Amino acid sequence: MKSSLVIIIFLIAFHASVAQTGQQFPAMEGESLTNQNLNLPEDLKGKYSIIGLAYSKKSESALKTWFEPAYNQFLYKPETPSLFAGSYDVHLYFIPMFTGVKRPAYKTVMNKMKKTIDKKLLPYVLFYKGELKKYKKSLKFKGKDVPYFFVLDENGKIVYTTSGRYTDSKMREIADQIEDSGN
Repeated sequence: MKSSLVIIIFLIAFHASVAQTGQQFPAMEGESLTNQNLNLPEDLKGKYSIIGLAYSKKSESALKTWFEPAYNQFLYKPETPSLFAGSYDVHLYFIPMFTGVKRPAYKTVMNKMKKTIDKKLLPYVLFYKGELKKYKKSLKFKGKDVPYFFVLDENGKIVYTTSGRYTDSKMREIADQIEDSGN
């Protein structure tokens, strides 16, 4: 009886973690810290993409733990090629979401972040201002205090999801998804 209960709990948790897999990522407009406007996933088509979303102060803090490791893993191109250097051709965006009562702080926080984060990261941080409800429902956000990550295929369909602070194992799972696709 106990083993059946454990299996049922595992299956429910597994289903919740992959419920979005195969779905199209919902349309979202964002503005980068370099003042470029992007429409996701439309402007990402043709390449695999990694999207990180955060919609609370605590989740935004956890999202920042991904900035350097993800940039170094997926975007950094060493001056001298190395046998062990990754060679990914992906889009990567970190998106703080300004919804509800936080919307008026959008420009203030954006200007502050422009001054405080590493300049190489500016094009990869997008700010979203708008409604949360449709994203919370379609992307199955479970809690507001963690960031959510989505790997999208070349057509904007979700092929993998994870959430929470950066860990090496989560990064490896994301990289495996991209490598398995041939990117």
